[in-house]
Amino acid sequence: MSKLKGKILVVDDNDGILKSLSFILSQEFEEVVTIKNPAKFTSLLQSGTFDTILLDMNFTAGINTGNEGMFWLREILKSDPNAVIILITAYGDVELAVKAMKEGATDFIQKPFDPIKLVSTVKSAYQLRQSKLKVTKLIHTQKHLSEELEKKYTTLIGKSPVMMEVLDVVRKVAPTDANILILGENGTGKELIAREIHRQSERANDVFISVDLGSLSETLFESELFGHRKGAFTDAKEDRIGRFETASGGSLFLDEIGNLPISLQSKLLTVLQNRNIIPVGSNKPIPIDVRLITATNKPLSNMIKDNLFREDLMFRINTVQIEIPPLRERGDDILLLVEHFLKIYGKKYDKPNIRINGNAIDKLKQYEWPGNVRELQHMIENSVIMSEDNIIKPENLQFTSTIESGKPTFKASLNLSNVEKLTIKEALFKNKGNINKTAIELGITRKTLYNKIEKYEL
Repeated sequence: MSKLKGKILVVDDNDGILKSLSFILSQEFEEVVTIKNPAKFTSLLQSGTFDTILLDMNFTAGINTGNEGMFWLREILKSDPNAVIILITAYGDVELAVKAMKEGATDFIQKPFDPIKLVSTVKSAYQLRQSKLKVTKLIHTQKHLSEELEKKYTTLIGKSPVMMEVLDVVRKVAPTDANILILGENGTGKELIAREIHRQSERANDVFISVDLGSLSETLFESELFGHRKGAFTDAKEDRIGRFETASGGSLFLDEIGNLPISLQSKLLTVLQNRNIIPVGSNKPIPIDVRLITATNKPLSNMIKDNLFREDLMFRINTVQIEIPPLRERGDDILLLVEHFLKIYGKKYDKPNIRINGNAIDKLKQYEWPGNVRELQHMIENSVIMSEDNIIKPENLQFTSTIESGKPTFKASLNLSNVEKLTIKEALFKNKGNINKTAIELGITRKTLYNKIEKYEL
């Protein structure tokens, strides 16, 4: 019969009892640790957690009040509120054991031990510990899922050849656990592809966790991703499970990974290599099992050359690379998306019969779509709101750039920052996003251009 994977700690000052309990429990559990001095708790609990702790009530000769056991019971629960503790009591100390259970102990066993009852009690405690951990994880997962449900995600729509190629790659890689890197311009639907990979994977029945790395400050990075312990810093008023632990068993999507500072990339790499995380304020490693999907709109290969992105991290996240085509290359997918958004916003704004006329469609086809599907979605919503006769006409379409030339036009400004931003934007458009050509034309280095792109959020 295979042993349970539990880690059991036995604390008693009697060598005979320690040997006896160790022998009995080692037949049932993979690891049994014994100590005589409870003062060693601190270092032991810092180095790792135990599934069940068997704790004697008295350690000083001649003293049988049980106060020592009560003290250490409270100390253990301070360190780990989910700890499962079985008290070791002398015959006739039932009243003391009941008092301890009111303080948070799980159960008690009496000396001398009945081996069968002992094993049964410890196994029940072990199962309780597993249940407690699952409930804690489920509470954090439920909280995250509730936040996710408040967001709205567009259905993945597309029949163009370029999109069919993407979906074919998704079909092939989804059943694997390979790390995926998704590349694409802003608004192309990188997160939708990540969710589709999860939906078609073996992890589909577990959670999908999305994190926008671009919105995380350096101070929040570790706490958000790896979690923290109560008291780890000023505002840490309670334990928090990080996104990696919440996503364990499912998929973790790290968006805008190209925005991650070089100083934090090494921390992420360490987690991916070791397959465990250490919450802030703790030194206990927690194993994690996630399917990693990342995305960026930045050219990571060029960033590696400019020492802005670690090459070893690139290897870790890029087992398979998927590039999402911009909307301007997707042909008639534009019309499919327009019809989809018309249904959504026609219903939302009580205009179920709204449609778009031919001239407006022609105008949409001529546009370059610098904001891609996201821009199209916002434009259709605005058009539905502004139309007065349930027909969207060309004049209802609010573009951010002119249609005729396909070149962005900007309002005149004498503000130096605005002029610089618009000049860079125009140069990027002219060179079709090619960083090398744009940097050469502007007379600056690629690193400087990356910094300015990040500064102006281009």
